[in-house]
Amino acid sequence: MAVYILSNRKIVRHKGEKADSFSNDEYSIPNFRIAKCDFDTYKEPTSATRKKKDSTNRNILNYKLFSEPEKQGYEDVLEVLRNEKGIKTSTLTANNLGGTQRMFYELYKNMSSTKERSDVLIFIHGYAYDFDDELRAIIDLKKLFVDNPASPIEHILFVSWPASSSIIPLTYFDDKASSINSGSSLMRLFYFYTQFLKDIFSTRDLAPCNQRIHLMAHSLGNRVLQSMLYSLKKENILRVIDQVLLLNADVTYKVFEDSEDSYNKLPLLANRISVYLNRKDTVLGISQFTKNILTPRLGKNGPSDIERMKDLVSIIDCTFVEDDILSSLKYQIGNHWGYLSSSMVQNDIFQNLHGIDRNLITGRIKNNENIFTIIS
Repeated sequence: MAVYILSNRKIVRHKGEKADSFSNDEYSIPNFRIAKCDFDTYKEPTSATRKKKDSTNRNILNYKLFSEPEKQGYEDVLEVLRNEKGIKTSTLTANNLGGTQRMFYELYKNMSSTKERSDVLIFIHGYAYDFDDELRAIIDLKKLFVDNPASPIEHILFVSWPASSSIIPLTYFDDKASSINSGSSLMRLFYFYTQFLKDIFSTRDLAPCNQRIHLMAHSLGNRVLQSMLYSLKKENILRVIDQVLLLNADVTYKVFEDSEDSYNKLPLLANRISVYLNRKDTVLGISQFTKNILTPRLGKNGPSDIERMKDLVSIIDCTFVEDDILSSLKYQIGNHWGYLSSSMVQNDIFQNLHGIDRNLITGRIKNNENIFTIIS
């Protein structure tokens, strides 16, 4: 099990600390860094601990930033793996690897070491998250997807982008700008991964791990994904993602249309795309009427036209689900966090991640060829 953070937040050195940290500042930088979370020493905090003023940064969850790679490309990763398999002797070790080299190396090693499902989940959060909020979200995601035997996920790559910490509507515009900037970091990760595949499997010395990678974007995190897709050229896209899950997506309902030139590329990238929507989503209703010039939102209204890709794109209506896990006023009124608040939504998501045929997933009824409703 491993949980990584991919972030284009500023790097700072807090007073009294010996290691670099990600900043809480609402500011993005051009490049991203990778960190690995340390759950070996993690202890569940008490309510009193959570309320303390020092419940920030590594006091929430310890993590270590990877060094920058000594050189670009993944030939060194291949050399280390060949050396470990006794194919070719080398003085290089995993300690010589940095950044995505180290992360891809570790993931490949772990995912190749078992015949069981050992999938990776790339998760993009929504708006109004500072870095401390992100660390708390990582803990929740690990419990939900890694610790849960119903889930095939064993590793998480958490995409950290500098959303504002306030939920005041005006901050939404700043978050839109940050999400667009952060999309370029996600695009670079995609290109690095495709380059890793080419470099590592250029010979027959190593075999693919045959595990799956999934991508999940919640709320305004879909704007990060959209920004990445804007920049991807169709001829350079490889189908390296199994399931894409779009949760309460705060992007225009026309996003799959060719004129948007973004989500229409998802069928080239993934085996299946699932749009989870809630027609009572208050947060997206506010977004539509106060920030997006009355443009309906994908996560509230569904896509405008996906006729050409209905074989790959499914719409899952969560309007009638119960918030039986988290039922505070925030979740009951917002109807925006079903993947956290409803066991019915979670059960549907787990079956999706397992790759069960969309017509055989339990707990939903079929409205037509690619539209389903989750029912109790």
